[in-house]
Amino acid sequence: MVALVQPRLVNGPSGDSTLYLDFAFGRRAMLFDLGDIHVLSPREVGRITHVFLSHLHMDHFAGFDRLLRLRLNTPGLIRLVGPPGLSEGVAHKLAAYRWNLLGETSPDFALEALDWREGGFAAAALFRARDGFAGCPSTLPDLPPGLVWQEAGLVVEAVELDHGIPSLAFALQERLRVNVHKARLDEMGLAVGPWLSRAKERLRAGESGAVEGPDGQTLSLETLVQAGALQTADGQRIAYVTDAGWIEANRRRIRTIAQDADTLFIEAGFLDADREIANGRQHLTAAQAGSLAREAGARRAVPHHFSPRYETREEELTAEFEAAYRRSGEA
Repeated sequence: MVALVQPRLVNGPSGDSTLYLDFAFGRRAMLFDLGDIHVLSPREVGRITHVFLSHLHMDHFAGFDRLLRLRLNTPGLIRLVGPPGLSEGVAHKLAAYRWNLLGETSPDFALEALDWREGGFAAAALFRARDGFAGCPSTLPDLPPGLVWQEAGLVVEAVELDHGIPSLAFALQERLRVNVHKARLDEMGLAVGPWLSRAKERLRAGESGAVEGPDGQTLSLETLVQAGALQTADGQRIAYVTDAGWIEANRRRIRTIAQDADTLFIEAGFLDADREIANGRQHLTAAQAGSLAREAGARRAVPHHFSPRYETREEELTAEFEAAYRRSGEA
């Protein structure tokens, strides 16, 4: 089945950590981390509605200025979720510029920054272009434990890892995967159109009953599924892990967030021969990352965030990761 959300590393395994989550049938995208995003086209940046930041080191947050520059004159809201200090960091970044050309006639663009920790949201601030990004308190989301975003068809989960500072790992979980079987639609005499998007959204949200079809006729969602016109499957899970030391608390939480992931993106920064360096910098080695991916039962695992010290040796990191990920038995 075609996946609703299609993830890709923006900068490959060795560049700044940034995962682009493209919604195939909607004009939107999300980011896990916000490193260098110059390779994203203005159109791709224009689709971004949410940014989930692991932590505020430069290689995970340096793309903020480009995001702001490309979106400043377009109405809309971008939500940024990250560890404690994010809303303050966004305020400082915005305060570095002079906004005397903005005012009530400016496009109604806004940023909302949300600080999250294991116990829930700790701070929230809204920055509107029409106010010169002065900033004001925003409402703290009321979400179940472990969630940093929730909507009808999906949730985004988080756990807090230790990188010397809090570093968040994320997982996007679809509630249900829904695809259209065109041949079955034709057999039923139903034309494709916007009504299908509405039907799929309702199914992903767990709803039942009727939907308005083409030409205004009433169609049963149950009938569409039973006839095979709309085909459903378990929702996709995409997990993202980066910047965490090899300690038991981190390993336990990584296995939790990555459990049964369809795709896991996990940092694999160092060769095992350099594990002491990795430990000192509170990063994972390729072998450690592969072992965690295997223990979590990830169906597909993609290593990333390779250290620059291996600029010409990416194949060694990949091979070491794959050997640990594919190995049977205990690490």
